[in-house]
Amino acid sequence: MKALVTGATGFIGAGVTRVLLDSGIDVRVLVRPASNLKNLKGLKVESVLGDLQDPSSLRQALSGCRQLYHVAAHYALWDQDSSVFYRVNVEGTRRLLQTAAEVGIERMVYTSTIGAIGLPEGGGLGTEETPLAPTQLAGDYKRSKYLAEQEVLKLAKAGIPVTIVNPTAPVGERDVKPTPTGQIIVDFMLGRMWAYIETGMNLIDVEDVAIGHLRAMERGRIGERYILGNRNLTFHDICEMLSQITGVKAPRVKLPWRAVLPLAYCNKWIADYLTHQPPRIPLEGVRMAKYKMHYDCSKALNELDLPQTPVEVSLGKAVKWFREHGYA
Repeated sequence: MKALVTGATGFIGAGVTRVLLDSGIDVRVLVRPASNLKNLKGLKVESVLGDLQDPSSLRQALSGCRQLYHVAAHYALWDQDSSVFYRVNVEGTRRLLQTAAEVGIERMVYTSTIGAIGLPEGGGLGTEETPLAPTQLAGDYKRSKYLAEQEVLKLAKAGIPVTIVNPTAPVGERDVKPTPTGQIIVDFMLGRMWAYIETGMNLIDVEDVAIGHLRAMERGRIGERYILGNRNLTFHDICEMLSQITGVKAPRVKLPWRAVLPLAYCNKWIADYLTHQPPRIPLEGVRMAKYKMHYDCSKALNELDLPQTPVEVSLGKAVKWFREHGYA
């Protein structure tokens, strides 16, 4: 059995690659020429150079494989060229899955995002069936992933054997970039967090997310979505946990999201026109802070037997890894 994994150099993709190898599955990974291969060091994988925007490379990468784990995406809260989100996340996903069907891939798992799952306007837990309101589509990353998921659902209805997983906020080891959630942990460790916005997140261990991918391939229903999450927390809860783990004092100043919005707009203008570097206060993140991003994960628990590592353990692993690798 051979599986192709896209995005294997990233946080979730590296975890998926390790889980597959541990399960005795041969793994081929699609990597770009400029990819950081740190997360693949020491792994017995077959690497193929290619890009989601290069159709010929996709056919070559898929040839001889029976399964596809499409984890790759352009994941950022800002980019100087916003069109890249749609070229990679929407067009690239559609092209990859169509090519996979043409070469006879038997099963596919597509990694979407929790941002494509709606939240009840009056508060409460989002589920796989909660509609996504237009006001919740903040930013090009989220919009592009939502549109990509719609394309995947269309392909599933047309007969392509694909299951969708929607991870919440993963934490743990090997967050090399780091992800936005990982950056929060690093900023906390460095004492940069003097205040916080009282919002909510759902955290899950990245290794549990990876196992969720494998079980979605084995047990997931075609055309269904599965929220891969664990514990719903307020941002204050997360800061208190990190304080216990790191010894760094948690911020005491709580700011309403509307108070931070002007700073976020200012940061975006500076990034767009002066520094051309990601803003320190991402506008999309502040906009979504008005919602407590809390979810009902029971579908994945019941159908996929999704593991639930205690969040305190997962945060501890993340802190230890960031310290050992010089981030803080």
